[in-house]
Amino acid sequence: MTTVRWALADGWSVARRDLIHWRNQPMTVVFGIAFPIMITLAFGYLFGGAVKVPEGADYFAFLMPGMYGMTMLFGLSATMIAVATDAAKGVTDRFRSLPMTPGAVLAGRAVADLLHSVLVLAGLMACGLAVGWRPASAGGALGAAGLLLLLRFSLLWAGMYLGLLTRDPGAVVAVQTLEFPIGFLSNAFVAPDTMPGWLGAIAEWNPLSSTAAAARQLFGNPGWGGDSWAAQHPVLLAVAWPLAITAVFLTLSVRRYQRLDR
Repeated sequence: MTTVRWALADGWSVARRDLIHWRNQPMTVVFGIAFPIMITLAFGYLFGGAVKVPEGADYFAFLMPGMYGMTMLFGLSATMIAVATDAAKGVTDRFRSLPMTPGAVLAGRAVADLLHSVLVLAGLMACGLAVGWRPASAGGALGAAGLLLLLRFSLLWAGMYLGLLTRDPGAVVAVQTLEFPIGFLSNAFVAPDTMPGWLGAIAEWNPLSSTAAAARQLFGNPGWGGDSWAAQHPVLLAVAWPLAITAVFLTLSVRRYQRLDR
């Protein structure tokens, strides 16, 4: 077997371990899908009447792309918990003692978490369709889904690095307390131009804002618009931000994994 095939086989073995956990503990997956649906329904039905939607569209048509982006952001802490738990229990050290391809543990985790995010995104899209959200075209919907998963892919590397850095599942609380502020400091729920100037500028350059705005554009759903460069080029930034985040945190994760015993 070639080196590449060994690497793929090792990575899939690690990913398959998580898939077996899903089969043995299905409620973990069910709750992971149900939580963003509950948040979406709460926002849509409780606060939707108080929000002025651009172009007078239905609130769910505007809300859903933002919630898709928020769900990708929430995956950061889920990855961190899984990685920190494995590190704290010695599972990661056990993997490192085996004759496995370097990087297979991280690659396997990335595959498993990305598959989980596909399920969560599909479940939330089904919820959106049930409450009246509609994409304008199948091609645009596929493009938007790709950008959303690209954001998730970049953030899972950040989660892996933080999990390896802390090696303490309890530390995830600090990350979870930052997810909502980062999510709200974006265009997912409100227009950045309604915020104080400096705060609105931060919100417009938030990577989540770029992905949410790009998803709205590709889905053909109403968005906030804006005159800033970031608001005018959401698709470009929705690609650039995740690639930059991946480049930084993939490198940090690999280095941290290689130096776990130091």
